[in-house]
Amino acid sequence: MLRSLGQRTVTGSGEDPRVAGLRTAVARLRRELATHPAQFPDRSIAEEELATLAAMVASGPPEIPRLRRSLLLIASTLGSVSALAAGLTALRTAVDLFGPPPRS
Repeated sequence: MLRSLGQRTVTGSGEDPRVAGLRTAVARLRRELATHPAQFPDRSIAEEELATLAAMVASGPPEIPRLRRSLLLIASTLGSVSALAAGLTALRTAVDLFGPPPRS
């Protein structure tokens, strides 16, 4: 059951669905990266950032600037790996639900 809490919709458990969606996207990309056979120089950076994001969403709503920084690092390390494109797109979509990037 969904109910409205101000401008936010929450699940029956009271969790922000954006956080749940982000958790799902992070878990998906972590699984896809773990099973991807290719080794590339910055793979460990992507794995560390995904682990950081997983920890961040496990503790509640993420810090938006940190969330965007992690997305940038992950995208820069995995962006050329076409097999991971769908998972990376899902992660970006989940991050974008927290609001647009700040204008410079």
